Amino acid sequence: MKVESQNFIALADIALADSQVQQAVRKGTTNAFNNRIKAIYGNGQEHGEKLRQQAAEAKRRALRNLPDLLEQAEQTLTENGFTVLWAEDAEEARQHVLRIAREHEGKRITKSKSMVTEEIALNDALIAAGLDVVETDLGEYILQINDEHPSHIIAPVIHKTKEDVRRIFQEKIDMPYIEESQDMVAFVRKKLREDFLSADMGITGANFIIAETGSLALVMNEGNGRMVTNLRRVHVAVVGIEKVIATLEDYGTLTQILPRSGTGQAMTVYTNIVNGPCHDGGPEHLYVIFLDNGRSRIYANEKYAEALACIRCGACLNACPVYRSVGGHSYGWVYGGPIGAVLTPLYTGLENAKPLPHASSLCGSCKQVCPVDIDLPRMLLDLRYDLVKEKVDNKWQLGLRGWAMGMQSPLLYGVGAKAARMGMKIMGDNLPSVLGNWTDYRDFPDFAPKSFHEMWQDRQKGKLQ
Repeated sequence: MKVESQNFIALADIALADSQVQQAVRKGTTNAFNNRIKAIYGNGQEHGEKLRQQAAEAKRRALRNLPDLLEQAEQTLTENGFTVLWAEDAEEARQHVLRIAREHEGKRITKSKSMVTEEIALNDALIAAGLDVVETDLGEYILQINDEHPSHIIAPVIHKTKEDVRRIFQEKIDMPYIEESQDMVAFVRKKLREDFLSADMGITGANFIIAETGSLALVMNEGNGRMVTNLRRVHVAVVGIEKVIATLEDYGTLTQILPRSGTGQAMTVYTNIVNGPCHDGGPEHLYVIFLDNGRSRIYANEKYAEALACIRCGACLNACPVYRSVGGHSYGWVYGGPIGAVLTPLYTGLENAKPLPHASSLCGSCKQVCPVDIDLPRMLLDLRYDLVKEKVDNKWQLGLRGWAMGMQSPLLYGVGAKAARMGMKIMGDNLPSVLGNWTDYRDFPDFAPKSFHEMWQDRQKGKLQ
């Protein structure tokens, strides 16, 4: 997927001007935010915070020992019959999948929801090679047939209304007019069942890799993951190296906090632990492709290694006032919201995502709701510091220097204040350039008739009592 994060402001403008996107995103995030509170704190504040603490400890323990756990996972997975492959970058991961498809004569591929395959643009590579690829998660399927990308980690079509989805189905898969949502789902379910039964190969991500047992863990609500993994002779899992955890006990903790934080459920509908090939009914060939793609570089940086603890629940997106206003596509790459504002610059390079560290009010809601207590506000500030230190954002530096000069000179400050008041009288709420990003959607506050300095001078002259 092409990185367009440099266009954050322009993309945000488009989202802010789309009332349907505003309505859909606000409704979806509000429901998820409220459901999370009920699910985590339903048994009391103390119980919920203890679960968060245990989950945070499980992920921190995994990160501290990540190199050793990766070696252990390779050994235990191999002993269980998996073939373990390593990919330094997106291209190597794509080539692994293409080679596996050729070796097993896979022509038709079904996929379950996976952010990491979005990250490496796997679908584009498979289709370019002449393979037929079908997304089987309902939200991902809607986006695929409409040639879009996900806008939320958990709810990829959070930006779509029911009416949007109906129109897409009618235009793309010849669905007749259907009123009720459940009937639309039934129509698509029947069509996807044909794809499941005719596919040669299944591709998934993984929520966790359990090093202790050599297991691949998948949690989902639609059941498509089981169809993708169990009906095919070949199952390929593309997994970021940070998804490895130490023990089955840690998995038990994390699989409690993940659905509560992501969808407000005590448990997802389907929880799968894949322990190896099954010749009597299930995949005969199992592959795990461990993807680096910049993760080792992040891991080596003490300031940002904590970001790899993310379990992709989407809670920070639902709590973030910026994401709730502009949606996920504004961030210009795979990951949106506060975690995307941190991960995208780290994965793609700060120079390719300069606006994202500033796409935050620093209210702290993201840290407050994070199930593993990642300090996202601190990392956003560190990224802003890096922008200044590395002189990546020269316009911002020039602006700050101009502001500093004005604040240090009473003459310049006075002239600037008078010019600003005069400009407001002339332009009103239609300010130019960057300031227009504010006045396009909200009223600019009126300037005081006189500055404090002017009022003080009047007082000294006896004009103000």
